[in-house]
Amino acid sequence: MEKHITLVAWLNIVYDGLGILAAIVIFTMLTGIGIATGEEDAMAILAIVGTALGFFFLVVSLPGVIGGIGLLKRQNWARILLLVIGFLNLVFIPLGTALGIYTIWALLKDETIKLFAARS
Repeated sequence: MEKHITLVAWLNIVYDGLGILAAIVIFTMLTGIGIATGEEDAMAILAIVGTALGFFFLVVSLPGVIGGIGLLKRQNWARILLLVIGFLNLVFIPLGTALGIYTIWALLKDETIKLFAARS
């Protein structure tokens, strides 16, 4: 199960790292488009929308990266956090669903629970 735990950690780091990258791209694109238009109203609206969407993606993705790093260090809190995130990922068809199922399967196995209980 050690390999599965490590793989779950890295998959969550990469998946949610892409979410953080999306946050940066959305913020940059929308505010850049607003600035490129040269119109004050467009700049203001696109800056607000870009900031809100970027912040949303950042807030949604950051716990997965933190949980993945914690899981690599075999922290029990990270296992719990990634289980919650795994259940939430089930609604993001198809990649989130696949990642969620694999995360839940790997982190709820008796062997994994015993491994983390021994380290606590």
